[in-house]
Amino acid sequence: MAKGLHKGPPRAWQRMLSGRRLDLLDPSPMDIEIEDIAHGLARVARWNGQTIGEHGFSVAQHSLVVEEIVAHIKPDLEPRWRLAALLHDASEYVIGDMISPFKAALGVSYKDFEARLEDAIHIRFGLPVKTPAAIKKLIKQADRACAFFEATQLAGFDQAESLSIFGAPPPGYDLKIVPLPPFEAQAHYVQRFHVLSRAAGFESAPNAAFETE
Repeated sequence: MAKGLHKGPPRAWQRMLSGRRLDLLDPSPMDIEIEDIAHGLARVARWNGQTIGEHGFSVAQHSLVVEEIVAHIKPDLEPRWRLAALLHDASEYVIGDMISPFKAALGVSYKDFEARLEDAIHIRFGLPVKTPAAIKKLIKQADRACAFFEATQLAGFDQAESLSIFGAPPPGYDLKIVPLPPFEAQAHYVQRFHVLSRAAGFESAPNAAFETE
C-alpha cells in the first residue's frame, strides 16, 4: 500500500465553508447553516446548466420564485409554509439538482437519502419534519409553474411542449426570468430566509416586525 494511504470506510461527510462537517448518511441539524445552503444553491444550475444566458439559472433563484408563486396562489399562507417553499430544494446544496428522469432511475434509495436531508433541514430551522400534504401539493404546483417559465424562456422548450409537461402557470401570474450571478442569488436567498423566519416567529426581529410581502 502506498505510503500515507489507508483503507477504511469511505468518507461520507462533506466539509462546508462554515467549517461544519455534514454527515450525508446521518445528517445532524446542528451541522446545517443557512449560509452554506445559500452558497451551494446559488452555484447549482437548474437543467444541468443547459440554459441560455450568461449565468446559469440557480436553484437559489428558482427557490425564491417558487416562494413568490406560492404566495400568489395563496396570499394568506402562513409565513412558516412560505419558508418551507423557499427551502423546498435546500437539500440540493449537498446533492446537487438531479433532473427528474435521473431521480426516477435511481429509485427509492435516492428518495430516502434526500428525505433524511430534508428532515434535518426542517428541524434545524423550526419547521415540522413532515410538511402537510396540502402544503406539499401547493409547493409542487408552484414548482411546476416555475419550471414552465424556465423551460420556455431558458431551456429551449416551445410553449405547447412545456404546457404538456408542466401544465399552465396560475392565472394572473407572469414571470420574466433574468438569471442572477451566484453572489446575487446567494444574498437574496439569505435575506429572504431571514425575513420569512422572523415573520414565522423562528427568529427575533432586531427592530420592527417584518412583513412577508
